[in-house]
Amino acid sequence: MLRSLPERLLPTVLRRLSLIAAGTLIAAQLALPAHAELTIEITGAGANRIPVAIADFGGEAGVARALTTVVRGDLERSGMFRLVDPGSAALSESSQPAWSDWRSRGADALAAGSISAAGDGRLEARFRLHDINRQSALGGAAFVTSTPMLRAAGHRIADVIYEKLTGEAGVFSTRIAYVVKGSGRYELHVADADGQNAQAALISREPIISPAWSPDGTRLAYVSFENKKPVIFVHSLASGKRTAIANFRGSNSAPAWAPDGRRLAVVLTKDGGSQLFVINADGSGVQRLASSSGIDTEPSFSPDGQFIYFTSDRGGSAQIYRINAGGGDAQRVSFEGSYNVTPRVSPDGRSLAFITRRDGAFRLAVMDLASRQTQLLTDSQKDESPSFAPNGRMILFATEVGGRGVLSAVSIDGRIRQRLSIPAGNVREPAWGPFLK
Repeated sequence: MLRSLPERLLPTVLRRLSLIAAGTLIAAQLALPAHAELTIEITGAGANRIPVAIADFGGEAGVARALTTVVRGDLERSGMFRLVDPGSAALSESSQPAWSDWRSRGADALAAGSISAAGDGRLEARFRLHDINRQSALGGAAFVTSTPMLRAAGHRIADVIYEKLTGEAGVFSTRIAYVVKGSGRYELHVADADGQNAQAALISREPIISPAWSPDGTRLAYVSFENKKPVIFVHSLASGKRTAIANFRGSNSAPAWAPDGRRLAVVLTKDGGSQLFVINADGSGVQRLASSSGIDTEPSFSPDGQFIYFTSDRGGSAQIYRINAGGGDAQRVSFEGSYNVTPRVSPDGRSLAFITRRDGAFRLAVMDLASRQTQLLTDSQKDESPSFAPNGRMILFATEVGGRGVLSAVSIDGRIRQRLSIPAGNVREPAWGPFLK
């Protein structure tokens, strides 16, 4: 049973339940400054990386260099590309590549561009991507930006390059949310996918857990203990307005957005026991999905909105089940091993990421939902809170290194690995946001 596991081994699901049971909490919402940014360490790469050169962009040297640095950094961190030394000469989008020269350097693709003033303090970033072997242009784009938004323009350019060369949408322009536990306080941060531009959306002396992005990326749902009990809030990132959508008797936890952005699956104990409910995003229309004698928790919608996957000990051990989003009988999904929790379905609906216990360690795994074949993706000891990138290529999760909480990311095939950490504090509860609309 869930309740019988030793405390030192409990991953997120049980740590959250113990926090919810604690109850005696006081919160403080403070000012919202920028904070220490995550740094990324690449610990693995793809087997067949694409050799690509990113030439120095034309235009004012300092601004152009800053833009080019972002593009190069994004592509290198992805683990999908091998950056070819472009030399020191700047090339604009209108420059004609010396095909044989770039081929001799080993580049399969070349990106060149420029950045220039567009009036009213705005800047225009342009670029073109070339196929060196075919001696032809693969495409290009132009983005209107500004000096404060220069990194965003670099991410957009990297997204286009990634998609042209891999056939998959890039996620460099997306954002992540996570919780930092520092000295005597908790901070809910939102940052770029590379860990930069981190801002605190909420600061509290009490725990913040389970952040979840709305499908349009404008809101975060999360659980805060500021009212002396766990309460689910929906938080508008643009306005800072927060609404308590679930503040029932007992605990209110584990929010998960439906794909339509109008409803959330939540876990409530208002009727006794830890049970699944759905609720409208404004807090109305609460509806119970199922009844269980055990603990049902950690719901997650399938991308088509038809099913909700969740963790339950109803069968005697912690396993993964799914239920129709309108309610009904639950079906067991996981059968390998005695402990499988925190199910998260990939954006294409084909794979399920979850945490499994193997040889006393809690490790990230992925299951092919059609074949039920499972692959372990990590060799760490205390993984938790998996979250898919919106293109399904990477999975972000929390783990521990040297007794300190850090974030890691791994590709769905296990080959590409990254680690994200900050100089001080424990980083937990990651959630990867959706594509920009």
